[in-house]
Amino acid sequence: MLDIFRGLKSLVKISHVNTDSPVFRLHYSITVIILMSFSLIVTTRQYVGNPIDCVHTKDIPEDVLNTYCWIHSTYALKSMFLKKVGTEVPYPGVGNSDGKTLDKKIYKYYQWVCFCLFFQAILFYTPRWLWKSWEGGKIHALMMDLDIGICSEIEKKQKKKLLLDYLWDNLRYHNWWAYRYYVCEFLSLCNVIGQMFLMNRFFDGEFMTFGLDVITHMEADQEDRMDPMIYIFPRMTKCTFYKYGVSGEVERHDAICILPLNVVNEKIYIFLWFWFIILTILTTLTLFYRIIIIFSPRMRVYLLRLRFRLVRRDAIEIIVRRSKMGDWFLLYRLGENLDSIIFRDVMQDLANRLHNNQHHRVPGMKGEIQDA
Repeated sequence: MLDIFRGLKSLVKISHVNTDSPVFRLHYSITVIILMSFSLIVTTRQYVGNPIDCVHTKDIPEDVLNTYCWIHSTYALKSMFLKKVGTEVPYPGVGNSDGKTLDKKIYKYYQWVCFCLFFQAILFYTPRWLWKSWEGGKIHALMMDLDIGICSEIEKKQKKKLLLDYLWDNLRYHNWWAYRYYVCEFLSLCNVIGQMFLMNRFFDGEFMTFGLDVITHMEADQEDRMDPMIYIFPRMTKCTFYKYGVSGEVERHDAICILPLNVVNEKIYIFLWFWFIILTILTTLTLFYRIIIIFSPRMRVYLLRLRFRLVRRDAIEIIVRRSKMGDWFLLYRLGENLDSIIFRDVMQDLANRLHNNQHHRVPGMKGEIQDA
């Protein structure tokens, strides 16, 4: 098991260059590792045993019946879930169907769980892949190893001048670059909400309220309510197998199948339900935070002062007043990666240059200065 997680860790490496937010990293790092781990656990017989074991008769080989019921799915009876186990039914959902086809709840998802989890992991990584291609290594290129801060004064001075010249020459030209990142965060929110609907469809409309149903069941008298985990992930189901008899007549064989894999599946999906809800809330709050940043220069000043206390307040106010939101985003990302003393010096030098040129034409501007 440890070898599996070590392999997954190497798949999703967290770069030392910080180009995104912690919430965005939850989507493409932690969530991808979780989903890939679950996908591997489900396919590993060492931990769950055979995925299906059916009670068979001597007329049908065990492997044949197990394979048939695994491929063609199994079913339970909806009306049997509320009956008393041990007296009325042997197990919730298992009983005599009396030919009622409408009473059947068919379970055909379990063959696809590992593939679905793997596909979900790919979807969660897609916004990250998109941002990596759009970001283009800009932050890493501008850092110039200034995150270490251990270099000669001459080299440090040259690199700071190069960074300052870039920021000055390209001031007010970073909006589109920043908006691309915001689009990726919005795609992450769309993805996690879309996956809730995807899993709801996967489980025949039973997943959307799954977590709430489990909480309600735990708080209520369990004898009076149906366990939602047993209803969606039954441990025992029915399977009907047809074969030709000795005289050529079609014989019907009713089998009971045990699904050990569902013990794991129910734990996986109850965790994913709560995890996806948490991700949805955090990502929604992040997007509201982005909207405030876009429309409020005062908030940009406050956030820079809060995060980078070494930079003087007047320097931050000059920079925010004379730049656009995209420049603020770039500076914030640079501040997350550069040595704090070096970043303070760069910000102060940029503010001085902007202040000294306030009566001249600012790069990338025609007319009056705008806030946003």
